[in-house]
Amino acid sequence: QVQLVESGGGLVQAGGSMRLSCTTSGRTFNYLTMGWLRQAPGKERESVAAIAWSASSTYYADSAKGRFTISRDNAKNAVHLQMTQLKPEDTAIYYCAAKRVGDAEWTWWGQGTQVTVSS
Repeated sequence: QVQLVESGGGLVQAGGSMRLSCTTSGRTFNYLTMGWLRQAPGKERESVAAIAWSASSTYYADSAKGRFTISRDNAKNAVHLQMTQLKPEDTAIYYCAAKRVGDAEWTWWGQGTQVTVSS
Protein backbone atom coordinates (compact mmCIF):
# COMPACT_ATOMS: atom_id res chain seq x y z
CA GLN A 1 0.00 0.00 0.00
CA VAL A 2 1.19 3.48 -0.90
CA GLN A 3 0.62 6.04 1.83
CA LEU A 4 0.47 9.78 1.16
CA VAL A 5 0.41 12.53 3.76
CA GLU A 6 -0.26 16.18 2.94
CA SER A 7 0.88 19.18 4.93
CA GLY A 8 1.11 22.94 4.58
CA GLY A 9 -2.53 23.94 4.37
CA GLY A 10 -4.08 26.74 6.36
CA LEU A 11 -5.41 30.27 6.09
CA VAL A 12 -3.96 32.89 3.77
CA GLN A 13 -5.10 36.25 2.44
CA ALA A 14 -5.96 36.78 -1.20
CA GLY A 15 -2.84 37.50 -3.21
CA GLY A 16 -0.67 35.53 -0.84
CA SER A 17 1.30 32.34 -1.29
CA MET A 18 1.29 28.89 0.23
CA ARG A 19 3.25 25.70 -0.31
CA LEU A 20 1.69 22.29 0.07
CA SER A 21 3.81 19.20 0.57
CA CYS A 22 3.13 15.51 0.24
CA THR A 23 5.35 12.72 1.48
CA THR A 24 4.96 9.14 0.33
CA SER A 25 5.91 5.73 1.62
CA GLY A 26 5.25 2.08 0.91
CA ARG A 27 6.35 1.93 -2.71
CA THR A 28 9.08 3.11 -5.03
CA PHE A 29 8.40 6.81 -5.46
CA ASN A 30 10.44 7.35 -8.62
CA TYR A 31 7.98 5.51 -10.85
CA LEU A 32 4.76 7.08 -9.64
CA THR A 33 2.96 9.92 -11.32
CA MET A 34 1.99 12.46 -8.67
CA GLY A 35 -0.78 15.01 -8.65
CA TRP A 36 -2.76 17.52 -6.67
CA LEU A 37 -6.54 17.67 -6.80
CA ARG A 38 -8.98 19.82 -4.88
CA GLN A 39 -12.62 19.89 -3.90
CA ALA A 40 -14.43 23.07 -2.95
CA PRO A 41 -17.73 23.10 -1.04
CA GLY A 42 -20.59 22.24 -3.37
CA LYS A 43 -18.29 21.49 -6.29
CA GLU A 44 -16.85 18.38 -7.88
CA ARG A 45 -13.28 17.32 -7.29
CA GLU A 46 -10.95 18.72 -9.94
CA SER A 47 -7.38 18.12 -10.98
CA VAL A 48 -5.06 21.03 -10.26
CA ALA A 49 -1.60 19.82 -11.29
CA ALA A 50 0.32 16.66 -12.04
CA ILE A 51 3.93 15.68 -12.61
CA ALA A 52 5.53 12.63 -14.19
CA TRP A 53 7.96 10.49 -12.24
CA SER A 54 10.89 11.89 -14.19
CA ALA A 55 9.55 15.45 -13.79
CA SER A 56 9.87 15.78 -17.57
CA SER A 57 6.15 16.45 -18.01
CA THR A 58 3.71 18.54 -16.01
CA TYR A 59 0.04 19.36 -16.21
CA TYR A 60 -1.83 22.37 -14.88
CA ALA A 61 -5.49 23.21 -14.88
CA ASP A 62 -6.31 26.46 -16.63
CA SER A 63 -7.18 27.99 -13.28
CA ALA A 64 -3.71 27.17 -11.97
CA LYS A 65 -1.51 28.08 -14.92
CA GLY A 66 0.88 30.89 -14.17
CA ARG A 67 0.13 30.78 -10.45
CA PHE A 68 0.85 27.24 -9.26
CA THR A 69 4.01 25.18 -9.65
CA ILE A 70 4.27 21.47 -8.98
CA SER A 71 7.63 19.90 -8.23
CA ARG A 72 9.01 16.68 -6.82
CA ASP A 73 12.05 15.55 -4.92
CA ASN A 74 12.45 11.86 -5.64
CA ALA A 75 15.32 11.48 -3.19
CA LYS A 76 13.01 12.59 -0.39
CA ASN A 77 9.86 10.90 -1.72
CA ALA A 78 8.09 14.24 -1.74
CA VAL A 79 5.98 16.35 -4.05
CA HIS A 80 5.14 20.01 -3.56
CA LEU A 81 2.63 22.51 -4.85
CA GLN A 82 3.74 26.12 -4.67
CA MET A 83 0.71 28.37 -4.92
CA THR A 84 0.95 32.11 -5.53
CA GLN A 85 -1.52 34.89 -6.24
CA LEU A 86 -4.13 32.96 -4.34
CA LYS A 87 -7.78 33.80 -4.82
CA PRO A 88 -10.82 33.10 -2.65
CA GLU A 89 -11.99 30.61 -5.27
CA ASP A 90 -8.88 28.54 -4.54
CA THR A 91 -10.42 27.66 -1.18
CA ALA A 92 -10.82 23.89 -1.08
CA ILE A 93 -9.56 20.68 0.41
CA TYR A 94 -6.41 19.77 -1.48
CA TYR A 95 -5.52 16.13 -2.00
CA CYS A 96 -2.25 14.54 -2.99
CA ALA A 97 -2.66 11.57 -5.31
CA ALA A 98 -0.47 8.97 -7.00
CA LYS A 99 -0.74 6.44 -9.78
CA ARG A 100 1.46 4.05 -11.69
CA VAL A 101 2.92 5.12 -14.99
CA GLY A 102 0.36 4.32 -17.66
CA ASP A 103 -2.64 4.12 -15.32
CA ALA A 104 -5.60 6.26 -16.32
CA GLU A 105 -7.02 6.85 -12.84
CA TRP A 106 -5.50 7.96 -9.55
CA THR A 107 -4.96 4.94 -7.33
CA TRP A 108 -3.74 6.30 -4.00
CA TRP A 109 -4.91 9.36 -2.11
CA GLY A 110 -3.89 11.36 0.88
CA GLN A 111 -6.31 12.49 3.56
CA GLY A 112 -6.45 16.06 2.28
CA THR A 113 -5.45 19.42 3.70
CA GLN A 114 -7.67 22.49 3.97
CA VAL A 115 -6.67 25.66 2.15
CA THR A 116 -8.69 28.76 2.93
CA VAL A 117 -8.12 32.04 1.08
CA SER A 118 -9.75 35.09 2.62
CA SER A 119 -10.74 38.19 0.67
